[in-house]
Amino acid sequence: MALQELQAAEDPVTRWVTFNLANEKYCVDVMLAQEVLHLTEITPVPGAPFYVLGIINLRGNVVTVVDTRKRFSMASKEADELSRIVIVEVNDSVLGMLVDSVADVVDLRRSEIESAPNVGNRSSANYIQGVANYNDELLIIIDLRKFVAQEELAGNISF
Repeated sequence: MALQELQAAEDPVTRWVTFNLANEKYCVDVMLAQEVLHLTEITPVPGAPFYVLGIINLRGNVVTVVDTRKRFSMASKEADELSRIVIVEVNDSVLGMLVDSVADVVDLRRSEIESAPNVGNRSSANYIQGVANYNDELLIIIDLRKFVAQEELAGNISF
């Protein structure tokens, strides 16, 4: 039994919230995801970057909502009944990510996560932490710390 406990400690399990964008499945660390919202009224912000949909009022707090498809240079899609806003908190910043749909929460061992493949200079490649094969599906793991840090450094979004 001690050997199994040692092996588990060396290969810890992490939890991930999975969601769909186009025909790809992405995930973010469940510890950084606060909640998942149905689509709500988003107030546009004049002069915001093209991928910023606007802001929402979340229990008295203003939260910027990003169209994750546009941010990753994907074709736009009209929001529908499956669309969700994933609220994440990173580096004391709260951000909403509009996604096509939320799938579920999965557990991955560190050993199941591979480093991010070299995919050229697509803007989304900057935010990919790694990939994992889960139930014969490829999960693309987003590094939210880089995603939010990049936005803060660019000064494009006021959190």
